[in-house]
This record gives sequence, structure tokens and C-alpha cells, in this order.
Amino acid sequence: MDKVLILGATSAIAQAAARLWAARGARLLLVARDPRRLEANADDLRARGATVATHVADLADPGAHEALFAAAGAFLPAADIVVIAHGSLPDQRAAETDPALLQRTLEVNGTSVCLLAQQAANRMVAQGRGSIVIIGSVAGDRGRQSNYIYGAAKGLVARFAEGLRNRLHGTGVRVLLVKPGFVDTPMTAHLPNRSGPLWAKPEAIAEGILRALRQGRDTVYLPGFWRLILLLIRHVPEKLFKRLSL
Repeated sequence: MDKVLILGATSAIAQAAARLWAARGARLLLVARDPRRLEANADDLRARGATVATHVADLADPGAHEALFAAAGAFLPAADIVVIAHGSLPDQRAAETDPALLQRTLEVNGTSVCLLAQQAANRMVAQGRGSIVIIGSVAGDRGRQSNYIYGAAKGLVARFAEGLRNRLHGTGVRVLLVKPGFVDTPMTAHLPNRSGPLWAKPEAIAEGILRALRQGRDTVYLPGFWRLILLLIRHVPEKLFKRLSL
């Protein structure tokens, strides 16, 4: 039976992954800000076969992290998997002129993720095993004018995950960085043309995450075609790239 701590448990990708674990009879601790949504998700997962507890916390607040890991230790001693899935997608134009929004975007999508991953790693090293799943984004692979603030936060997460994985090699603790492309979720509801060929459903991303865990992957692009797309984007010369409207 998997014991899974899900941070940002009300996100669409996290919910889809939780349903897959629930079908296997997993023990789940769900953490998110909204208590009503959290309990609704918990009830759904219990009906699917999981043992579930909840913890309400603002994951962007470092002051809340110690309490949530204490709750995890009580309900999930020696957790097998920690999933870090919280995030927000701000209006880029608004964040360009609103320093508070810019700071919040970097904290929610960047620094808070790194702080949580570090705490999870420290606890898993002590127990000698475990997997940390970090939901990043293809947006972190190269800064683009349309979302460089969100992308900068995800770029920070990608570099942090690489270094953390390197540090943890040989400890029994694995770090999986997940890089989804466009996903049809409430977070992207304001974007146009969400049914195009580049868009994926949360359920497909969740299946890819569990498959990558089974395969022992370090980094996975979901869907897989994004690896090639981003390979091309990363190799466009800067002199040309800065002229593109991406």
C-alpha cells in the first residue's frame, strides 16, 4: 500500500493522480488551502478505496510547513511518495506592473516548492527511501515574453530539482521532475483554444506520472512530444529568439 503526501491536493493533476492511487487502496494525506474542496476530494477518494486524511495550509507560507510535515509524520510515518503540485498561473501583463503579484508568483510557483522539496528530502533521507514528485512545467525550459515570470519560477524549480537529485544519489531517495505542457485545468481556463492538439487532460498527466515513478525516471515531459518541442525551442539562437512572439 502506497503512503502518499499530496501538497496542493486540490489541483486538477493532483486530484487525477490521487484517484489512481485510491484505486490501489493507498493511504493519502491531502494538503491544500480550501477546506471545503479538500474534504470533498477526500470523500471522493475514500469512496474509491483510499484511506484519507486532510490538512489545511497555505503552501506558499514557509511558516506552515513544519506543521504540515508534523501532520504527515503522524498519519503517514515513512511516507513512500511526496507530491508537490501547488501553483498558480497569473496574468503576465498584470504581474509586469504589480510588484506584489510578481513576488507572489515567484513565491507560490518557485521558492515555496523548493522549501517543501528540501524538507521532504531531509525526512526521506532519514528513513532511507522514498520518492519526491515535483510538478514543474515546460515553461521553465526557456524564458518567453508571454510567461517569463511564471517560467522563471519553474526554471528555479527545475535547477533545484536537478541539484537535489544529485545530492540524494545513493541515499535511496529519488526526485522526479514532471514537466507538463498545456493541460486543460481550472488554472488554464482563461486561455483560448484549450482543445487543440497540444493540450492534454489531467488524467493523462496523472497516468504519465505514475508510469514515470514505476520506471524510475528523473525527468519526464508530459505528453512526451514536449521533449522534442522544447529541445528545438532551447536551441534557437538568442539573436533570433528575441525577435519571436512566443
